Amino acid sequence: MPPCLRRSAPLLAALGVLSLSAPAAAQDIAAAEALFERGLADMQAGRYETGCKALAESERIDPQPGTLFTLASCEAQWGRIATAVARFKDYLARFDRMTPAEQARQGERPKLAMQERDRLSPRIPRLALSLPPGAPAGTVIQRDGSVLGEAALGVALPVDPGDHRVSIQAPGAPVREQHVTIAAGETKELTLALKDAPAARAPAPPPASPTPALVPAPAPAPPDAPEAPAGRRTALYLAGGLGVAGLALGGITGALVLGKKGTIDDHCGSGIQAADPKACDTTGRDAGSSANTLATVSTIGFAVGLAGAGTALVLYLTEPKTAAPAVSASPRWISAGVLEAGPEGAVFGARGRF
Repeated sequence: MPPCLRRSAPLLAALGVLSLSAPAAAQDIAAAEALFERGLADMQAGRYETGCKALAESERIDPQPGTLFTLASCEAQWGRIATAVARFKDYLARFDRMTPAEQARQGERPKLAMQERDRLSPRIPRLALSLPPGAPAGTVIQRDGSVLGEAALGVALPVDPGDHRVSIQAPGAPVREQHVTIAAGETKELTLALKDAPAARAPAPPPASPTPALVPAPAPAPPDAPEAPAGRRTALYLAGGLGVAGLALGGITGALVLGKKGTIDDHCGSGIQAADPKACDTTGRDAGSSANTLATVSTIGFAVGLAGAGTALVLYLTEPKTAAPAVSASPRWISAGVLEAGPEGAVFGARGRF
């Protein structure tokens, strides 16, 4: 993506300063652009860990509101709820400091950022870590490698869902480490221990009966309702996956079409001082051709996605149900959110598991 889609050229105060700083600044911009493109491609492919890290590095090298918004969307899709909310808040704070002209160029991003912030905030898990009673002065608690100050101890602090490494160390004593898993919307309070708890004694076995009792054989359980055939369940999963993939493809290519519109406006009609509104230079013609192709792909993607989702829904609604749900069955869920985002806009939709 050319740099003009993410930033406007800065006004230079002095030609002498430009001659000294331009090469380094150009290298930073080029590096940030390359990292942004790599991160966006990985995010769209579902490789959120590498995608979010690349976008974060691009934002660090060359902070831009479009990059920050895309990074927040990546963190949200990755499931790092607390981090995503913090990113969306940073974007909205930066938006408030923009001039009216700069705010107008942000399009729907502020609205989507507020929607995602409000949707995700209630789901942020919180973890409170406390010292054990009688802990010596200077005892240190760390969470994921970061030391918690005294004021943070015992406070339910926001964290991302998943596994967290916590440790405690008294002065002159070895580090005691453990892992804590926390789910979305959950709050946990944990008091760390400086020593291992004493092992519980195993209960003494009951005295042997002199005469073994006869145990009647269990009565056969009544037959459950027929389970769904394996082939039907496989078809449901395949149709659901096809539906999600088709909708994602349609959304991504649709967003890319919107990105091409700006190029067409700049290189056709009044954008190139032509009387004919359909007259375009080479760049405009290429963008128009690309937009037509992407629009076709988007239409096909949505059609395939809706067909797959509809088939999966029919299979799910007509599936024979068991008498009682299995304890280990995975829950079915659906969640709305940002499915794809880029410097020129974002796609808001739904996803789930059937």
